[in-house]
Amino acid sequence: MQPLVDNKYLLERFSGKGGWTYARIPEIQAGIAIPFGMVKVSGTIDGYKISAYHLMPMGNGQLFLPVKAAIRKKIKKEEGDYVHVVLYRDDSVFEVPAEIKAFFEEEGVAAAFNNRKKSEQKMCCEWIMSGRREETKRERMIRTVYRLRKGEKLL
Repeated sequence: MQPLVDNKYLLERFSGKGGWTYARIPEIQAGIAIPFGMVKVSGTIDGYKISAYHLMPMGNGQLFLPVKAAIRKKIKKEEGDYVHVVLYRDDSVFEVPAEIKAFFEEEGVAAAFNNRKKSEQKMCCEWIMSGRREETKRERMIRTVYRLRKGEKLL
């Protein structure tokens, strides 16, 4: 597969407290049929693998690649440094992990979960699966079942 970009980019930072660190990616155009013009990509930043990552619009027709603090720490780069970025279009579709799907079916809340927005389902699944221990994941699934039964927001 041909990469969308394979180049070095300067890490910049939006001004103000909490300003994001990012790399401008002028070669990639905003997605027309996608909300906010975001483009989903996978690839690497200085060899650090990223997947299902979104290029964000800058408001001037250009897109930028946010580089989270955890990634910057791993690659030992900060604002003012150059990073080697290789990006590919990511057309993957979100699917609920089998263990979460099975648990919700057993608990009788699968339909309630499936009626939620895909973005909410995805965020919830990512939160559940980000638990490091199996006990944590199970506690989060139980908490989600409770919220689904009460009709509350998942997160």
